[in-house]
Amino acid sequence: MKRLFFIAMFILSSISIYAQEDVTKFLGIPVDGFKQDMIKKLKNKGYKHEIFEGTDILKGEFNGEDVSIYLGTNNNKVYRIMISDKNTRDEAQIKIRFNTLCQQFKNNPKYARTKDYEIPEDEDISYEMSVNEKEYQAIFFQRNKNGELTEDMFNRVVWFTIYQFNSKYYISIYYDNEYNRANGEDL
Repeated sequence: MKRLFFIAMFILSSISIYAQEDVTKFLGIPVDGFKQDMIKKLKNKGYKHEIFEGTDILKGEFNGEDVSIYLGTNNNKVYRIMISDKNTRDEAQIKIRFNTLCQQFKNNPKYARTKDYEIPEDEDISYEMSVNEKEYQAIFFQRNKNGELTEDMFNRVVWFTIYQFNSKYYISIYYDNEYNRANGEDL
């Protein structure tokens, strides 16, 4: 009986370890675990931690840009890392930034996409966002640890969007672990 119990515990712990290894990663860190542990891991990567009006913010550089990093949690377990550009841009610059990010993700073998998202050079972003309420977003899926696309790829989502603030623009990138997102269990 004891042997059966230990075998069952071994299998359950193996499943738990496997599940935690195959979640969305940001800078090689699984988007998983408790908030304070994630803050510590990001600080170890060189990000500076501060608290502004009760919100934890990490600041530093990501992909050549000055950014602020925010953590989304569900019951203190991290399900999202949001990276926002610190500096805003004009319309021409944000198109370049958005299209460059699209190309970087497209050319990175760790990611897959369902379509191309680049913004045409002649598109009027300001008009499209304000009049037509268009959203500029690009969605990618992280491949599993073996580099494959599997049916659980929808749980390893990385996406980014353009935001407008006072006639200027910035991009936020989201690394989401859908396994940890709230699914109504607290209702």
